[in-house]
Amino acid sequence: MSSGPPCTATAFDIEPVSSALRTRPAALLLDFGGVVFETRKRPEGLRDASVLVHTELRRAGHTIDVDSLHASMAAGLAALRHWKHAMSRTREPRELTHRALWQDFLLADQPEPVRATAAGDATRLMAAINPLLNDHQVRPGVPELLRTAQALAIPVGIVSNAHSGLAHRTLLREFGLAEFVAVQLYSDEAGIRKPHPDMIHRAAAALGVTSAQCWYVGDTQDRDVQSGRRAGVGAVVLTRSKHTDSPPFAVLDRPDAIFDTPEGLLPLLTAAGGHPAAPSISPPRPATPARRGMPKALLLDQGGVLTDSAKTPQAVTDFAADIAARLRTAGHAVPDALMADALEHGHLAYQAAKRTEQVDNRCPEVTPAQFWGEFVGPHLPGTARDWLLAEASELTFGYAQAKSSFRLRDGVAELLTWCRDAGLPVAIVSNTICGRSGRARLHDAGVLDLIGAFAYSDEVGYRKPDPTLVFAATAALGLDPAECWFVGDKPWRDATSARAAGVGTAVIVRGGSPTDDELADGLADDQPDLLLDSITEVIQALRTAHETP
Repeated sequence: MSSGPPCTATAFDIEPVSSALRTRPAALLLDFGGVVFETRKRPEGLRDASVLVHTELRRAGHTIDVDSLHASMAAGLAALRHWKHAMSRTREPRELTHRALWQDFLLADQPEPVRATAAGDATRLMAAINPLLNDHQVRPGVPELLRTAQALAIPVGIVSNAHSGLAHRTLLREFGLAEFVAVQLYSDEAGIRKPHPDMIHRAAAALGVTSAQCWYVGDTQDRDVQSGRRAGVGAVVLTRSKHTDSPPFAVLDRPDAIFDTPEGLLPLLTAAGGHPAAPSISPPRPATPARRGMPKALLLDQGGVLTDSAKTPQAVTDFAADIAARLRTAGHAVPDALMADALEHGHLAYQAAKRTEQVDNRCPEVTPAQFWGEFVGPHLPGTARDWLLAEASELTFGYAQAKSSFRLRDGVAELLTWCRDAGLPVAIVSNTICGRSGRARLHDAGVLDLIGAFAYSDEVGYRKPDPTLVFAATAALGLDPAECWFVGDKPWRDATSARAAGVGTAVIVRGGSPTDDELADGLADDQPDLLLDSITEVIQALRTAHETP
């Protein structure tokens, strides 16, 4: 802990510079809000966010009044403020998942199907409401600080508590600042939050340095100063914001300096010399006999049913080269070819993990941290793994986008439009390494607005043939699985999970990803209720059910 009073912008000239700030850092770690950006609440923001959520929920058949949503979200945001203050008092605070944010805070007093629907699309919704709730402006001196750090070969990392790291990444790109940042670590992606010291430890490790070699710049006493001191950083600096002088409780730790804006940090950085030495899921339900009448909802697999994909090896090579370049910017000497080889090893390990379907009768999905930390990281220099872990969520999205191209299967737009016109809610039930990528592809195809609920394996935590995905989707729609049809293309995953969940009618449609021989073998063991040749036949089957008394 620093002793004596901290330096301030006005007193800095007459007080001695803290010895910690006389040595140039090997890396500069910055908080997001209050340091890089000034955030101001938009007076109409919560109303706009409530309208957006209202529109999203309608696609799943929920007609919750905007005023009701506004009241729920206002209460949820108020409760979150109390929760954040309480977490700042704990030694190793965990971050809330996006699903928990919607289910337990923002929509906690809404019906379970509404909460489950929002949970199924939680990451996208959090990213969507973030810019509606707040306006963002780059703080004075930040561009100059970032350019100075770049000129001095000091890598910069972002270390921020965030309910949507995705939204923060977007803002950095939109304001032209992302190119100056070597790594971004956000609490919603890391699963922990400041003042947990590992937030800083992980960011420092991602840049190939120790926490003791870093300066950390924040704006709060309870989160940032405590986080920096617990992590043992070389120096802690605060740039004053609306939160700086009003901590929610007394904090004993003190920063090495306080400045009104980030501009005050520039003279310190340029004057400093040398570098420091390195020092619960729902249980399966019993199966229910198939029902062939008109369903109350349609559950659809995505890959192989809604979309066809084709591998794009050149895009993967380019993606690997981009990762290698970013690693080199962060101080890790990784050639393009080595990164491409490591990514291929990761892909093969992921495929092997998918083939090991059942673990204690459950099918857990591979997490981004597991993919990049355990599958890819071991094939790179040791320090590079820490950077991969810090960027795991964003890297997973990039990899999912790069590894294949896609197109809508013939008849899909017509199927989804028919369901909308018939008042039949649609939910996605899909195994994937990245649900965010799946949504992006549906958006690019112009059909995202025709889908009401989502259950992606990477977000729910389990993959088919585990029935958990089906339960997550039907919970979002407020229906029993027996009231639904499930359409997939792989009998051994889709029909099996549908049966285990008690889905009313299990449908397999030909023309998906399995070869004819694979499909024949699968059908020998897992017979669906309906075997159809095309998406057009799915529409015809629904029309027949709709017209049957």
